[in-house]
Amino acid sequence: MADELGEAWLTIVGIGEDGPAGLSPASRDALAHAEWVTGAARHLALLPDLACPSAVWPVPFADGIAGLLARRGQRVVMLVSGNPFWFGAGSVVTRALEPGEWVAHPVPSTFDLAAARLGWPIETTRCLGLHAAPLARMRPMLAPGVRLIVLLRDAAAVGTLARYLDAQGFGASALWVLEALGGPRERVRRVTAADYALEDVGHPVAVGIETVGDGAVLPGVAGRPDRWFAHDGQITKRPVRALTLSALAPRPFETLWDIGAGSGSIAIEWLLADPSTQAVAFEADPVRAARARGNAAALGVDRLAVVVGRAPDGLGGYPFPDAVFVGGGLSEDLLDWLFRTLPPGTRLVANAVTLESEALLARWQGDKGGDLLRIELSDVAPIGTRRGWRAHYPIVQWSVRL
Repeated sequence: MADELGEAWLTIVGIGEDGPAGLSPASRDALAHAEWVTGAARHLALLPDLACPSAVWPVPFADGIAGLLARRGQRVVMLVSGNPFWFGAGSVVTRALEPGEWVAHPVPSTFDLAAARLGWPIETTRCLGLHAAPLARMRPMLAPGVRLIVLLRDAAAVGTLARYLDAQGFGASALWVLEALGGPRERVRRVTAADYALEDVGHPVAVGIETVGDGAVLPGVAGRPDRWFAHDGQITKRPVRALTLSALAPRPFETLWDIGAGSGSIAIEWLLADPSTQAVAFEADPVRAARARGNAAALGVDRLAVVVGRAPDGLGGYPFPDAVFVGGGLSEDLLDWLFRTLPPGTRLVANAVTLESEALLARWQGDKGGDLLRIELSDVAPIGTRRGWRAHYPIVQWSVRL
């Protein structure tokens, strides 16, 4: 049977709210010869005259993968919204397949249709799929003049979005509520976030946002102000954080280990550098670990993995990083473990503030090389009726490739 079908036994068919009318000839042919069809209930309802058995894809989405793979050797069609590979299900499914086992026939995505209705250039519009993701993913993008198109789960999520924007100081933002785009139920309505009161929003729904307001704007470069992070004093301060991120040099698709994470500020700024980066924060204090997790969620990088444990004992069992930052718990045993365990080429940056840890870094730098930097900072403070420079503890920073 596999030889008769060829390698591509699965056809992923993008379908819009216009149903059969919007399908390509290739999609129609795949459906005409299908032995089994699956998809969301609303997608199947758009094609009531299927000539083969069909099944609703289960929730949660991952539960359907095993059943799909069990159909290898049959002609299978999977129905998905719009473009399967633009915040769609395509990439989730194809991760479990070998190259050549599938073909895909996309139709315009909701993002395409929304941009066409609003007249917004997609290349400068932030597009987000927030069906099952927190609204805080938008937080780094919120600034006056920024346009976003977000896909949402349901009508209730639209109201939650409006309240979130208002709470962040962007209640004056214009919202375009875009329902069932491309189909007979299509409707577009404009409201203001602070005044949102719609109660009859249909599914599927997207929202176009033109951000207006005087809410705080998260800077786009490393060294964000300390006020963005909840902390108990254990935080790498803004100027040192900027120098530390510069030394760590985050790149797309890289992973960081932040050891002794404290407030999580280093790992969070690493994640803010690029949406493809990953980070694991190790923190021995459960209260600080919870605080780091909360900071990450508030700043839209909830993908931060926070591990409660003391280094080096708690470091095993995680994918090796591309870069490591040691901000707390610096010791001979930790450095020895990192050099013995991690792959050559891993970037290591360690900050020291005490004489003992400074001496440790100086000795290891003498043996292993790398760059040793002493950072001395002062800020202005009152002295009676005048002002003077208040010195902070100097920081010694070692950066090296293992």
